[in-house]
Amino acid sequence: MMRRSVTQGGPRRQALPDAIAARVLLLRDDAIVIDKPAGLAVHRGPRGGASLEDWLEPLRMGKRHLPQPVHRLDADTAGCLVLGRTKPALAALGRCFAEGRARKTYWAVVRGGPAEDAGRIDAPLRKVSTKAAGWRMEVHPEGQPAVTEWRVLGRAPGLAWIELRPATGRTHQLRVHAAASGWPILGDPVYGGGEGGGLHLLARAIELPVEPPLATEAPPPEHMRAALLACGWTLTPPG
Repeated sequence: MMRRSVTQGGPRRQALPDAIAARVLLLRDDAIVIDKPAGLAVHRGPRGGASLEDWLEPLRMGKRHLPQPVHRLDADTAGCLVLGRTKPALAALGRCFAEGRARKTYWAVVRGGPAEDAGRIDAPLRKVSTKAAGWRMEVHPEGQPAVTEWRVLGRAPGLAWIELRPATGRTHQLRVHAAASGWPILGDPVYGGGEGGGLHLLARAIELPVEPPLATEAPPPEHMRAALLACGWTLTPPG
């Protein structure tokens, strides 16, 4: 894969490290969209370890303030993550998510799969916690409203490739909705069958109605490609 260097003009012109530059999907004066790798937490946890916070200084690229993520993405989920580069941009981008105007598209490979080709899941979610098992999310009538639109993009024996569009942004929403529907996401250690290979969930595309409009998409990560190919996905020819 070709590595590219991203630079930004200004008083401190600075080249990004190749490993981070290769993950930049979109660079504008007000925002950056990165292809977050699976396994990288957005925020550093109490036990430390690698996180997106380690990338913020290189991604500053001459700006007064460090860029900051404007939405959440699970550590195990790969794909599009938007960061604001200025305080006004953080506020404007954040409003898009808070007001439900962000258009988010995810890809997942699931065990089994729905009988239908498209549908809508309307199942409220709440957080539960036990001392033995820790916390998780569950479908419950007293939970917060949670809605997911979905359609099947491809199938293979025992698997399905699903496009998911969350209308709400609850924690673990897609993972819980898929599992509750009888087709858990492949590799989900909490809500799936516990098989290895990594969570097969990709934040595929993001569209934000800001000025100018922001839109980009992320390629499938390596750990998802074999299952996607089995379901009918084709690699984009080199151009």
